[in-house]
Amino acid sequence: MVAMGNFFDLSTVAKRFRFIAVLEAISWAFLIVGMVFKRLPEPVTWPVRVFGMTHGIIFVVFVIVALLAARELGWNVKTAALALVSSIPPFCTVLFEMWAVRSGKLGELSAAGSIDAGAPASATS
Repeated sequence: MVAMGNFFDLSTVAKRFRFIAVLEAISWAFLIVGMVFKRLPEPVTWPVRVFGMTHGIIFVVFVIVALLAARELGWNVKTAALALVSSIPPFCTVLFEMWAVRSGKLGELSAAGSIDAGAPASATS
């Protein structure tokens, strides 16, 4: 298994993109939980307000970071549009990030992810 490194290291645009993509997915989860609380027989509405506002802010930050990543990493229009569209359905930002790493779109994260960690260190005896 390839080590992810320090998840909170935001030193490059690719690392910032990964962090915000995961954060956006987590905010979706909290928003969905808030919507469930709103539908209870005795509705609790504060989670939707709090998690909705938080998700909205993170959504805007994701769009900005995706546009910056597209510019700095040299994404074509199709890849940039796919990144932006991934922010709409729940949890798709993480799926896009995983695809971007595997397809070489996230710079040094893609280079680190391409190392075959399952292969033994010495294939010959």
